[in-house]
Amino acid sequence: MSPLGLVFGTLVGFSLGLTGGGGAIFAVPLLVYGLAVDPREAVGVSLVTVGATALVGLVQRARAELVEFPTGLLFAVAGMLTAPVGAWLARQLPEAVVLTLFGTLMVVIAARMLLLAARQQPQAVCVPASGVSDADRRGPTCRRDASGKLRLTSPCALLLAGIGLATGLLTGLFGVGGGFLIVPALVTFSGLAIERAIGTSLLVISLVSLSGITGHFMAGNRVPWDVGMPFLLGSVGGLFAGTALARNLAGPRLQQVFATAIVAVGLFVIVRNLGS
Repeated sequence: MSPLGLVFGTLVGFSLGLTGGGGAIFAVPLLVYGLAVDPREAVGVSLVTVGATALVGLVQRARAELVEFPTGLLFAVAGMLTAPVGAWLARQLPEAVVLTLFGTLMVVIAARMLLLAARQQPQAVCVPASGVSDADRRGPTCRRDASGKLRLTSPCALLLAGIGLATGLLTGLFGVGGGFLIVPALVTFSGLAIERAIGTSLLVISLVSLSGITGHFMAGNRVPWDVGMPFLLGSVGGLFAGTALARNLAGPRLQQVFATAIVAVGLFVIVRNLGS
């Protein structure tokens, strides 16, 4: 078992537990540059790791009634349609191009996170499992009734499905879970509070990752289990630590630190591949 793989996997799981999505974006750079894994194989390891870790996190949050299954399944079904397409596309593009695009995506995501963190209030909104906050009832496109149930109108369904399609494509192409898209979309467009958005995103990530890894194998790629297994075990362990810390360390400050780390890694990936 690779000790370094265990450590790097722990970092990914810790980030995933801390943020509910987005931690997976570190998986491919750590595998490629830290463990010298082939980029296409790194996508496979990332998909397996992220999917399995998200599934464990999903069980935790479902027990606390922090998962909105109907909304999550809408996202997931759309994402599962395009994840194999992303896996196929990754095989057609040169590795340097895929990694450069991935680094660019990291920088764009981080910039958006920093922008949102600057606008947020210091206090995070937490919703009891048995109740619904006012934030749950509002959303610019989707609306909720007085009990907090989502009114799935045609514009709402089309919007959420469209974001799910984009998430699936990115999952297959880069081996990321897509939580950095899912969580903000659930909060912004469906009016879901952050705690339940994180839980719902884990449902989407686990299902879309399953579709992505299927497409990965169908495209003729493999997963190096000698690296993948310790990476996966470390990630599951890190998830519990990240989830525990998230209860006491939430809000814009956490988002700023996380985004800064993403920028640093993204720029490193871009610089390493621009001349390739």
